[in-house]
Amino acid sequence: QVQLVESGGGLVQAGGSLRLSCAASGRTDSIYRMGWFRQAPGKEREFVARINWFDDDTYYTNSLKGRFSISRDSAKNTIYLQMNSLKPEDTAVYSCAAQLPGIATYNYWGQGTQVTVSS
Repeated sequence: QVQLVESGGGLVQAGGSLRLSCAASGRTDSIYRMGWFRQAPGKEREFVARINWFDDDTYYTNSLKGRFSISRDSAKNTIYLQMNSLKPEDTAVYSCAAQLPGIATYNYWGQGTQVTVSS
C-alpha cells in the first residue's frame, strides 16, 4: 500500500504562483510513476503532469507546459507541482497519484488539495 498526502493548495490571485506537495509513504519502493491531476467544478478529471520514480523523466499536458513544473525529492519521497502565472481557469482540486510497474492505471490517490485562483 502507498499513502499519498497533498498540501500547498490555497487562494491566489491571477498571475501568482503556488507549489503543491505530495508526500508518499508506505511501500514507496513499489512506485513506478507519480502524477498530478486536477478536477474543476462540473468537469472531468484531467491529467496535468507525471514524473517517473526511477529516472525523473517528466511529461506534461500540452496546455500547461511552460507554466507548470513537476519535480521530485527522492530523499523525502515527495513530488511537487510548481504552478506559475496562474489563471482563474486553473481553479480545481489537485490530486496526486501513484502508479505501480506494469499497470496502466494509477493505483493510489491522495485526497486532493483545493487551488482557487481569483481574477
